[in-house]
Amino acid sequence: MGISCVNLQGANLTRANLRHVNLRWANLRQANLQWADLRGADLSWANLEGANLTKLAEFPSRLCGGDG
Repeated sequence: MGISCVNLQGANLTRANLRHVNLRWANLRQANLQWADLRGADLSWANLEGANLTKLAEFPSRLCGGDG
């Protein structure tokens, strides 16, 4: 599923199911992603400045430059 280049600045995505979602180039600045399920999500080049990333279901390896 692809929603790249989307602006979700300040969005409340608590407990959101974002598995395998393409969030490449997404603006997630100041977004609340607490408890979000990001397994398999592509966050390459996403703006995560100030985002709440506590207690994620699983820390996506692509956020760290891995293969997924």
